[in-house]
Amino acid sequence: MRIVVCPGTFDPITNGHLDIIRRACNLFDRVIIGVARDNYKQTLFSIDERVALVKEVTQDLPNAIVKPFSGLLVDFVRREKACAVVRGLRAVSDFEYEFQMSVMNKKLAEEVETIFLMTATEYSFLSSSIIRQVASMGGCISDLVPPAVEKALYAKYK
Repeated sequence: MRIVVCPGTFDPITNGHLDIIRRACNLFDRVIIGVARDNYKQTLFSIDERVALVKEVTQDLPNAIVKPFSGLLVDFVRREKACAVVRGLRAVSDFEYEFQMSVMNKKLAEEVETIFLMTATEYSFLSSSIIRQVASMGGCISDLVPPAVEKALYAKYK
C-alpha cells in the first residue's frame, strides 16, 4: 500500500488544499492529512477545531484519514509508514520555501520523498491567511472554502 502524508496547519482548510488532497487521493492508496499541532504560526482555530473541519470536508474521500501531529514531520511520516510527503505549490515563491523544507526533511530522513503538486490555476492566489483576512472583514469567501469552513470562520468573527 502506497501511503503519503499531506501536512499542513489548515487554519482553515481551503479549496486549494482540498484540490491537492483530492488529487493525492487519486494517486495513492492512502492519504494521511496531517494537521500540525505545533508550528510558528498563531492559529485562529484550535487543533481540535482544525481537525474536525478537515474531517468534515474530506469525509467523501474513502482513502483519506485525518490525524493531528506534533514534532518533526519526518517523524510523523515514519510513524505512519508513509513513503512520501505531498505538498502543493502555488507559485515560484512557494517553491523556494518548500525546496528548503524538502532538503532538510531528506537530510533528517533519507527514505522520505517529497512530491510537489501544482495547485489548480483557480486557487493559485489562495492562502489561509488571505481567507481569514477577507472573512474578518465580512467579505465573500463562498467560492474559496467549503460551506462548513465558511460558517466556522464567520462564527469566529462575529
